[in-house]
Parts: sequence; C-alpha cells; structure tokens
Amino acid sequence: MTTTDRTAPRTGLLTVDGAALHHEVRGEGPLLVMMPGGSADAGIYDAIAAGLADQWTVATFDPRGYSRSPLDGPVTEQLPATHADDIVRLIELLSPDGAPAALFGSSSSAVVALDVLARHPGRVSRVVAHEPPVVELLPEPEAGRALFAAVRESFRRDGVAAAMTTMAEGLTPAWGEDRAASGPAAVEAGSTAREPEPMAPEPERAIPEPEPTAPARPEAPQGVPPEAPQEVSPAQDEVFRRMHANLPVFLEHVLCSFSGYVPDLVALKTAAARLVVGVGRDSRALLPAVAAEALARRVDARVAEFPGGHIGLTEDPRAFAARLRDVLLAP
Repeated sequence: MTTTDRTAPRTGLLTVDGAALHHEVRGEGPLLVMMPGGSADAGIYDAIAAGLADQWTVATFDPRGYSRSPLDGPVTEQLPATHADDIVRLIELLSPDGAPAALFGSSSSAVVALDVLARHPGRVSRVVAHEPPVVELLPEPEAGRALFAAVRESFRRDGVAAAMTTMAEGLTPAWGEDRAASGPAAVEAGSTAREPEPMAPEPERAIPEPEPTAPARPEAPQGVPPEAPQEVSPAQDEVFRRMHANLPVFLEHVLCSFSGYVPDLVALKTAAARLVVGVGRDSRALLPAVAAEALARRVDARVAEFPGGHIGLTEDPRAFAARLRDVLLAP
C-alpha cells in the first residue's frame, strides 16, 4: 500500500439505533478507533490518523447528531451508554472476525471509552482515556456539577461564546490542590503502572509525512473559547466550521450528562490492565486531569502523560501522535 493509499480515508455511513454514523478508515493492521470529544468530529484526527495508519487500521467518525452523522429525529439529551453502543457497532463493522480494537478518547469521548471498557471489555484490547472529566470522582463533586450546569445556563442565556468563557474561567488551577495533597495517581496505582514520562517523544519518526495545521481549538470540550484558525486551507476551514456548528448540541445535550457520568469502578478495576488514563503535561492542575487521576487511583490504572494540555492533540498533533503510539505499543 502506498503512502497516499494508506493516508487517504475510505468513508462510510453506519446505521445505528436512531442515527447514521459517518466514519472514515485509513491504513491496515489492528483496529484503532479514535473518538472525538467536545464538539469535534472525525476531522479533529486528520493529521494524527494519517500518521498512525502505517501500523493500524485507524477509524474516526462523527458522533451521532454532529456534522455528517444525522439523527433520525430531534436532538435530545445524549448519554454515554448510547454513544458507547455506537462504538461497539463500529467495531463489529470494521473487525468482523471479532478481534478486539484499541480505543482512544479525549475529554467527553474518554467517558464513552470508559463505558465501552466497563460494559464490553471483550471488544477492546487497550483503552486510552485522555482526561475524562468524571466530576463524581472529585473530592467535591458538587462543585464540578455546578460548574458545568453554569456553563449550560450561560449558553442558554447568552450563547456559545459566553458559555465557553464561563467554562474557561471555571477550570482554574485550584482544582489541583486536592491532587497535590493526595499524591500522583501513578504512584498509588503502582510503580509498574507508569511508563517513564520525562523523555520527550521523537515525532519526526512517528509521523513521516507532513501534516496540515489543525484548526485552532476546535474541540473546546472543557475550556477554551474557539478561535478562528489562521492561514488554513479551505478543507481545514470546513472542518473548523463543522465543529464550531456542533457547539450548541455539545453545550445543551452532552456536557452535563457526560461530565456527570458515574463510572463502574468495579468493572473498570477488573479490566484495568487494558486501561491507560492520559493526562496533559500542561493541564494536570485543571479539573479534567484531576478527575482523571482520581479515576486511575480508584481502579489501579496506568497513567501516561501526554504533550500539551487538555486539547494537546490539536496543539501539537505530531508530538501527541508519537506519545499515543508509545502508549498503544507498551506492554
């Protein structure tokens, strides 16, 4: 398979209960499903998926109700379990021999990844959940619930920009004080649970071909107000516009239900050997990372530090992909 054939996406539309999922597939090898979080769709992973397609069959998709994945009816409150069932259907389609898939999810989609692992452990070989904002595991969960409720109320009252500002202001480093007091999750999870973190990845070897600049902060799942990208191609501009148009659905129908998800800690602890909890190097004092490390401590999961912050995958896709490659291939 040539480089062009490997990186060019093969698209499809999968009928699921109440929706149709637009999905894109690149490469050959074991299946890796990359799940977009926040208001993002498959386009958030264009650069990363192309780089990983040398070793995996990389599947990306638009979540139900977003972009090119229409619902059969009006948008209602979305539930992580429904989205998890969509992922299982996608795995069944793309891995018809029953071989398990690797999953990567970030922010709200990391919550979905946890639900897949808890309820369908046989369908996955490894789950990398990057900063799932599971507020119920915070020392003061009511504060997290109140924050995201305030974000939704701000959206209802004043619109998208006001809501994103409310979110950014609410995610302060103060969340890290409890984390510092309780100690790093990796230590409590066991010394064998963590790969060495100080060494930076070598992205040049991980992503051999040039990649386009990612749209500026299109995911905006738990923090940064979206900004118009600078000097992007028409295709990249289209990706940004699609994801920005998804923000009302995310703020009204996804944010509170996903951040309020209560993980099945017993099931996750049973399957902890397959779970890696990702945290951003620059966001470890913010709510999503603090909640993620609390999860890792509770279920004895491994913790891996990734470049950048909560949306590090858009800040430096090359370095992020290199780190993800290491995590997926680790024993």
